[in-house]
Amino acid sequence: MLHGPNLNLLGTREPAIYGTATLADVDARLRSVADSVGADVEAAQTNHEGVLVDRVQQARGAFDGVVLNAGGYTHTSVALLDAVRACGLPVVECHISNTAAREPFRRRSRIAPACVGTVAGFGAESYVLALRGLVAHLEASGRRTG
Repeated sequence: MLHGPNLNLLGTREPAIYGTATLADVDARLRSVADSVGADVEAAQTNHEGVLVDRVQQARGAFDGVVLNAGGYTHTSVALLDAVRACGLPVVECHISNTAAREPFRRRSRIAPACVGTVAGFGAESYVLALRGLVAHLEASGRRTG
């Protein structure tokens, strides 16, 4: 699970949009769901585009897939798009808010063309749905190793 910029502020940042769950709450819920489906999850957050690109690249060979909430980089980062394409792993794009119903600049995802799916608009539960979708995708494609 990769969390992009400003997601470290969950719980206090615009709670009307992003809810009151903290990043620690989200990560704990993901670990619980992962345990229930027999998967392992590692979570990391960064505010830096290059670090996010590095983490996507490092996932290759270390993980079966990635759930990625790229935050604002979703709409701007060609470098992140290229990293998602290059990593060779299924990536599920995830957003807490419904980006399609927000400001016009948030309606376009640069990374979506390289992702197997997108989950958005279900609050912190978007992460759970994205993880479950990734696990189902891995099982259906025979790519799940753990």
